[in-house]
Amino acid sequence: MNKSAYLRKLGLLVVLFAMIFASCDNSIVFDDEGDCSVYYRINFKYDKNMKYADAFSNEVTSVALYVFDEAGTLVYKGTESGAALAAEDYSMPVELLPGDYELLAWCGAGESFSVPEAIVGVTTIEELKCRMNREDDAAGFGVVNKELENLFHGYLKTTFTDEPGVQYQTMELTKNTNCVRVILQHLSGEDVDHSLFSFEVQDYNGYLAHDNSLLSDQLIVYKPWSISTGSADVDAELNDATRATAVNVALAEMTTSRLVMGQRPILVVRNLKEDKVVLSIPIIDYALLVKGFYNRPMDDQEYLDRQDEYNFTFFLDESGDWASSVIMINSWRVVLNNGVIN
Repeated sequence: MNKSAYLRKLGLLVVLFAMIFASCDNSIVFDDEGDCSVYYRINFKYDKNMKYADAFSNEVTSVALYVFDEAGTLVYKGTESGAALAAEDYSMPVELLPGDYELLAWCGAGESFSVPEAIVGVTTIEELKCRMNREDDAAGFGVVNKELENLFHGYLKTTFTDEPGVQYQTMELTKNTNCVRVILQHLSGEDVDHSLFSFEVQDYNGYLAHDNSLLSDQLIVYKPWSISTGSADVDAELNDATRATAVNVALAEMTTSRLVMGQRPILVVRNLKEDKVVLSIPIIDYALLVKGFYNRPMDDQEYLDRQDEYNFTFFLDESGDWASSVIMINSWRVVLNNGVIN
């Protein structure tokens, strides 16, 4: 090869490399095409549950994602719902410039919860609160008597760089809704008529801040969305008099918002016929009675966030009052002494 031809080829290589580097340095593309594209995607994970398994694809039905700049102002929002979320490899694309961001997600709000309309360039992260929908009664309480849709909260603080390629960030979700089931069973084996009882959970937990903490709110009274009669086996030790193998029990199901340490939600059951309170217990205190039976170390709030079902079985005496020597909590039998764990 003569010197002239060599210089021409060298010049072409220099021009080609210059074009490649200019393309990568000067353009940011927000789709999945192009060797030098920069695009960002958000994965969502819901494994903050008692099985420590990611249940996002099975439980989350909608996602509303909000991205805020360093000043806390909204710069991007995206939504997704339906079948797309069921894909195991689902991730949401976000169109952003490189930089530092805060990401907030309210997932599954549906018709049970309301989040303010978010406007890019205007809305701040503190404004994106989530309020549970309720009906006001004459006493000024908020009443919820419907099954709440599963609500999830997510927050992530992260940095996106200008490095070409796909950049994934993972947002972990916390489930904020809980199913509370109350079962009433007679010690004598006698059937329980569910129409003779009323059930409710009382708490001040219907208004959530952007960081998932509780905001000041009216008292929320959760009432059952289902009351029925079911069949249950009888523990012979609790039923020596009759030795019955099965009885009918009263079953009430309610859905509540997030249970938070420092609050004192109360479960109240009333006997309507005699107009008296059968039982009134602090749900969190009693729920934590069985926390120690799990072998995974966690603090109390983590336990409340991971556990989303609370099943309480109470045994009634011959007067229809709670026989407070024993209670079943999430299949654990807890023996009490004068209402205190033994």
